[in-house]
Amino acid sequence: NSRGPVPNTPVRANMFGNVPGYEGTVPGGGGFLPPPMPMEPVAPPQPAPENPEWSIPSLSENAAREALKEFVSSHCCYGDAPVTQGVITSMEPFNTFRYRLETFTESRSTDWAHKPHEGEPADFYAQPAPRPWEVQATPPKLFSDHTEKIRVPYTSSVKQCHTCNAAGTEQCKECSGSGKKTCPMCNGAAKSDPACTHCNGTGKDRCTKCNGSGKKQCETCKGKRQLLTYIELKRCEYCELNSCFSQVYPLLGFPNPAVSQASERLIKEHQTKYGKTSRILQQRQTVELIPITQVNYKWKDKSYVYYVYGNERKVSADDYPETCCCVIL
Repeated sequence: NSRGPVPNTPVRANMFGNVPGYEGTVPGGGGFLPPPMPMEPVAPPQPAPENPEWSIPSLSENAAREALKEFVSSHCCYGDAPVTQGVITSMEPFNTFRYRLETFTESRSTDWAHKPHEGEPADFYAQPAPRPWEVQATPPKLFSDHTEKIRVPYTSSVKQCHTCNAAGTEQCKECSGSGKKTCPMCNGAAKSDPACTHCNGTGKDRCTKCNGSGKKQCETCKGKRQLLTYIELKRCEYCELNSCFSQVYPLLGFPNPAVSQASERLIKEHQTKYGKTSRILQQRQTVELIPITQVNYKWKDKSYVYYVYGNERKVSADDYPETCCCVIL
């Protein structure tokens, strides 16, 4: 199906009707339409209940030693004496929270569109057209970007094609309507001695695009002579991620105040950014704990440090004291 005019063919404004509720729709479309006000008042945010899962278990000395032991065993040149003989003197947690807010929105815009008329009934004024935010659409796949174009019911009408004036054909652009092109063999020289055998000395060859007729099928109406014009709704679903219930509230009861502040700030930013042009369908917030523990230990009267981090208890030990350089001969 063909949509929109052929380049350099202006669309006449009067070829489209005036649909109640869509008076501002013009060829070329406009910006996103403001969503309707929510049917129910939004409840004020409430502090979250105490959650025992927010308590962070500390790393035990045995677990810290086992993590270092596994780290050393993964390095062929590291000795294990600091693990078996070293003494842990202190452990300090440096736990980090990662907060993520995902906002899933829907925005709608309208534009006049047309396609070749292929016998479809025109339903303009059969009954009132639904408003842009009343048009039924496919249920969204949450938190996935998606764009959908929908023909708005009861807005379609049949018009004569503006490109070919309902002729079904238009001038061939390849030969400018002459039906002939420069002979490719003699480049139009038209020599008579000897004459070009391809064009018989005329310097011209039949245009292959239009078979010499000078006309070709209209690109806009595909030879149908008429267009079905209608209002097209463009529906965009977009998920923004910054680092499931309906619209979420800030994590007012979270034990780490920095996380609570980040939650409140990002939610306000998203509501301000999307509230006027989009409808917030759902939001999802996640707080991820990244445990980090600094382990201080002594071996042979010298102090060293290593870090245990993540749920997998990986180790970073830049100053591990018993390393050697393996040389393969």
